Amino acid sequence: MHPALLLIDIQTGFDSPFWGARNNPDAETKAGALLNHWRALGAPVIHVRHISVEPGSPLGPETVGTAFKPEVAPWPNEPVFEKSVNSAFIGTALESHLRDAGISDLVICGLTTPHCVSTTTRMAANLGFQVRLAHDACASFAANADTDWAEGVPPLSPEQIHQSAVSHLHGEFAEAISVDALLAEVP
Repeated sequence: MHPALLLIDIQTGFDSPFWGARNNPDAETKAGALLNHWRALGAPVIHVRHISVEPGSPLGPETVGTAFKPEVAPWPNEPVFEKSVNSAFIGTALESHLRDAGISDLVICGLTTPHCVSTTTRMAANLGFQVRLAHDACASFAANADTDWAEGVPPLSPEQIHQSAVSHLHGEFAEAISVDALLAEVP
């Protein structure tokens, strides 16, 4: 069985200026390429949507920001799990869905690398799933760099945040791999 493709929070709300600068402007296109490949294989595809409980969030339930980006919009037969925390496993039936379907391997991509992608990846590994992270189908934002905790610490760039998050995941929680390598590997 092919691994399941888990697309995390690739939503229009991330186009808001609220998030600031970002790295990897091609993340959605690369996620779309993975999605098209998985669909062509008839392999399992799962979507995750973030519904924020934070007042004024671009991902709030009262906004259009909860819509999926067109490159990765779910088909009617593809499951969608909604969450309001960083992990796609908390408060959802994602784990039971995967176990009931006999899925043990995941390919994960989405937004944002240091938050929902990282938390879901870590938890998936801790739950015993084999995880591959499509690192170039993920992105980070300037808003992910809050250095208020330490006086005089400059904020990291979105690219530094992304690289740091992927580096923390690779080797312990997941194997970081490029979309091109995945497409060449998964027939």
